[in-house]
Amino acid sequence: MARDLTEKDIDILKKLAPECGDLTCGGSGHMFHAILPPVSNHFAENADDFAERIGRLSDDELTYISEKILSGEEGLGCVAVEDAEALVKLIHDRISPEMAKKVIAAYESGGECER
Repeated sequence: MARDLTEKDIDILKKLAPECGDLTCGGSGHMFHAILPPVSNHFAENADDFAERIGRLSDDELTYISEKILSGEEGLGCVAVEDAEALVKLIHDRISPEMAKKVIAAYESGGECER
């Protein structure tokens, strides 16, 4: 689901990818419409880098992103499998196993690719 990023979303994106100069995808020229796919696909060098980046999130920010995933506002369709696994592990360890299961279900159900 395409959405306009809120100030909170932009703050989180810039926390995860401080090198993000603007909010435009270099490949398509379109504005980013989610937080995690751009970090996974444009900024993180590999799964370890992605895990380090999302580890910067506070529990409140991680809960916020988890809730956006469950509502369908934050797409995971374009997130690499190993990055999704790192996210789910972090949610499991810091938020709850139940939330992690819900995020896994959302990831497995697919969805459109939002960058």
